Amino acid sequence: MAISIDGPRVAAKSRTTRQLVVLLHGYGADGNDLIALAQQWQNLMPDAAFVSPHAPERCAQAPTGRQWFPLTMRDLEERWVGVEKARPVLDAFLDAECARYGLDDGKIALVGFSQGTMLALHVGLRRAKAPAAILGFSGALVGPEHLDATRAGSPSRKPPPILLLHGSEDDLIPAESLFLSAADLAEAGIPVQWHLSAGLGHGIDGAGLKHGGLFLADCFGVRPARPTSA
Repeated sequence: MAISIDGPRVAAKSRTTRQLVVLLHGYGADGNDLIALAQQWQNLMPDAAFVSPHAPERCAQAPTGRQWFPLTMRDLEERWVGVEKARPVLDAFLDAECARYGLDDGKIALVGFSQGTMLALHVGLRRAKAPAAILGFSGALVGPEHLDATRAGSPSRKPPPILLLHGSEDDLIPAESLFLSAADLAEAGIPVQWHLSAGLGHGIDGAGLKHGGLFLADCFGVRPARPTSA
C-alpha cells in the first residue's frame, strides 16, 4: 500500500492559491513545527498556500515526533538510503498537491529544516519539472556524488533556485555542511545562494526568516508592495 502523508495547512491570504509552499520538518518533530512560518511570510506572498506534512515514520529517538528516515548522523550511506526511501512518498504528496490546487511544480517551493532540508534538496533536484525554489535551513546535501544523475535524463533542464541558511554555532549539523553543500552543488553546475547567521545554533533566526521569505517571493515573481504615500 502506498504511504500517504498530510499535515497542517494555512490557506492563501488572498483566498486565491497561485503558489504553494511545502514545509518539511526536521528529525523528531512533525508538521506543526514549521507551519507557523506561514504567518511570517503570508504578507510577502498573499497568493501562497502553505502545507507542512508529517513525516511518514514515528521517530525512535523522539516517540512523539516523526522522521523522514532513521538518522544517527554516523553513517553517510544511511542518509542516502533514507532519502531514496522517502523520495517516492514526498513525490506522491507533491503530485497530489499539484492536482489539488491546479498548479505545476513551477509554482511550488520546498522549504526544509535539518532532515527536511536533506529531503527537499534530494527530491527537488530530481522532479521532472524543477520547483520554483528550494530553501533549506540547517541541513546538508546528501549524496553529492550522485548529482550528475539529476540531469542525465534532461541535460538542458534548468535547476531550481536554491538558498541555504545555517547557524555558525550549530552543534548538530555543523556550519561546515553549508559550505560543503554549496561547493558540491556549484561543482555540479547548480547555482546556490547561502547565508550564515553568526552566533545561531541549530535553528532559524529573524535574519533567516527575512532572507528566506524574500527569496521565496522573488522566486515566485512576487514583488513587495510599495508603501502608499500619505
